[in-house]
Amino acid sequence: MNLLAHARLMADYNRWMNQRVYAAAARLPAEAVTQDRGAFFGSILGTLNHLMTADRIWLRRFAEHPARFAALQPLRAQPAQTDLRAIAHDTLPALRAAREELDARIVDWVGETAEADLDQALVYANTRGVVSRRRFGLLLLHFFNHQTHHRGQVTTLLTQAGEDVGGTDLLELVPTLAEEAAGD
Repeated sequence: MNLLAHARLMADYNRWMNQRVYAAAARLPAEAVTQDRGAFFGSILGTLNHLMTADRIWLRRFAEHPARFAALQPLRAQPAQTDLRAIAHDTLPALRAAREELDARIVDWVGETAEADLDQALVYANTRGVVSRRRFGLLLLHFFNHQTHHRGQVTTLLTQAGEDVGGTDLLELVPTLAEEAAGD
């Protein structure tokens, strides 16, 4: 499996897991979702907002890639965010709607990415203004790993609140060899 195929699998996994996490969170009372649970971003909602904010920050950077990805075009006009604790939406339903839209954009964007795009350098400034130049394909790995890291925190918070997200392993989306052969 090449890096591009991996990125496409991770984009699908991101959307699938977010659907599961938001469905579990929606089964809780609103006050349970906003309750400070001592996590790094406080609450379930705070952690989900961090994920949204961080994804938007990275996608805004990726929008400046020389390939000028069409799916990321709307992000180019947005000002660069610097507050990793920003609250994009203060209710779960509003955040969920924005998340679904963003996840569809991520799937579309990765779908239009070409293998040659992965080896190009991306120059960007972090939230403190420090400029970096890194290989785009490796930044993609970071992007998806960051999502998985914080969703793991959210699933823990949901479990502590009494909600089971169900299976969370990437393995659930990895086809067996028989399924792969049937799809060819």
